[in-house]
Amino acid sequence: MTGLGWVRRFAVLFATAGLVAGCTAGPSARPGIVVQEAPDASSAAPTATPEVPPLEEMTGGMAWRECSEEVRGRLAEQKLPGWLPIECGKINAVLDSPYAPGRGVARVQLLRAGKGPVPLVVVNDVDGLPGTLYAARLAATLPQEFFEKFSLIGMDRRGTGNSAAANCVPEEVRRTIVDADPADLPIDVWLEAAQTAGQRCSIALESQLPALDTWRTAADLDTLRDAMGVTRLNGIGHGEGSRVLSVFADRFPDKVGRLVLDGVPDPTQDAAVALEGIAKGAEAAYDAFSTDCVNRHCELGSQPKRALLELLGTLRDSPMTEPDALDITAGSAMHAVMIGLSDRSTWPALSAALAKAGDGDPSGLVSLLVPVVIGTDVQAATLDSTLVISCNDTKTRLSPGRIEEYGKDWKKRFPTFGALAAQRLALCSPWTVPNQPLPTPTARDAPPVMVIGTASDAVTPEEGSKRAAQQLASGVYVSWQGGGHGALGFSPCATAAAVSFLTDAKVPRNGTVCPP
Repeated sequence: MTGLGWVRRFAVLFATAGLVAGCTAGPSARPGIVVQEAPDASSAAPTATPEVPPLEEMTGGMAWRECSEEVRGRLAEQKLPGWLPIECGKINAVLDSPYAPGRGVARVQLLRAGKGPVPLVVVNDVDGLPGTLYAARLAATLPQEFFEKFSLIGMDRRGTGNSAAANCVPEEVRRTIVDADPADLPIDVWLEAAQTAGQRCSIALESQLPALDTWRTAADLDTLRDAMGVTRLNGIGHGEGSRVLSVFADRFPDKVGRLVLDGVPDPTQDAAVALEGIAKGAEAAYDAFSTDCVNRHCELGSQPKRALLELLGTLRDSPMTEPDALDITAGSAMHAVMIGLSDRSTWPALSAALAKAGDGDPSGLVSLLVPVVIGTDVQAATLDSTLVISCNDTKTRLSPGRIEEYGKDWKKRFPTFGALAAQRLALCSPWTVPNQPLPTPTARDAPPVMVIGTASDAVTPEEGSKRAAQQLASGVYVSWQGGGHGALGFSPCATAAAVSFLTDAKVPRNGTVCPP
């Protein structure tokens, strides 16, 4: 049964039986879902646990309307249930560029899924689905009765989706970045492409360029909170979107409601440490993908890792081309695999694409790459916003020699994905160091924050998510022993814990483990 199928089955059980046991894996020594009721505000007894804030209904005068034809077309791809109402809206935030502090306008696209009176903001990865579309897809995996109380408010963070997406890197430069075979460690090629990208983005975006970062997106959340007429923000962050919410909690701890962070990036300021974790996480994620592939008797047979390595060898000798589309080289194939691994729901499409490529048909891999490298008539290529925001969020800038040293080391230790992680070190090296480096969020005075990590995650590896939870003064950690990027919508156990926390203020026991 698929992850979404399990969630739909769980929704029925949730409606009739409440939260049930069964959130442990293997021997009984593993901790189960043990919840802690929110303290009674009327009680005078002192408590060491911060109080979970009460829920507030949306009272602001926000205007919601029918979504545009383009958005409705993309929503149709998400296969939403008929009972789920969808509306769209916008807010104007302050651009706050370093060149004009406190001035300018950043227009932010919103989507409302459901009609519940309590708003729950959703922020997604910068390189994934826009937050609006991700919120709609996430809503489809949650119990219908959840929306008697909540509505999900998806936000396209500034510089992405329909919030003035960055569109500044020439297509030929994007192709160069993804086509280069990372195993060859072509440092000079990467650096030249990154320098060109930085120059072109500086010209195209002008003063907007340094304003596209997580620090200012966290301020957008506060603008949204105020527009919704609530004193505290409730939210769900997925992957890198969780960093936005954790920075919000750090900047505005007295405005934090109930937050669930599903896969938080490593909070370290050292990009090399974080990317080493991503290389390790990607190896584990492909192993999890391979196990899933074998269990469902997929097209790759009994040895999916071998099938990938053989395909890469073939592509190094003879890249594949598709008329009027992208070339598929060993480099672009690896990028396509990382894209496919980042979303467990696309694992069947990834295995099919790899099998077709093994038979000489690159179309499946091309389909995975098009949104990133080329874009569509209604959506700019996501590589641009990923590059701009990622480089604005990190201060690590390394010399070519140091990047090459990391690349050689990671190739030995993580033979499939190590060199690809090294490429990310190179891509920000020519960029100007940001004037507002991100803090390591501690949210010292915030209420409990639920953090979920996934054991085999190629995008936000579990070790980094654990560190992020430990850094948060009130972080409560739940581990899903599964594979993919994020647990909500795939792990019934983690989804149940999150729903219970959001709905009933029941805080999971720190260190809870959910089975795969």
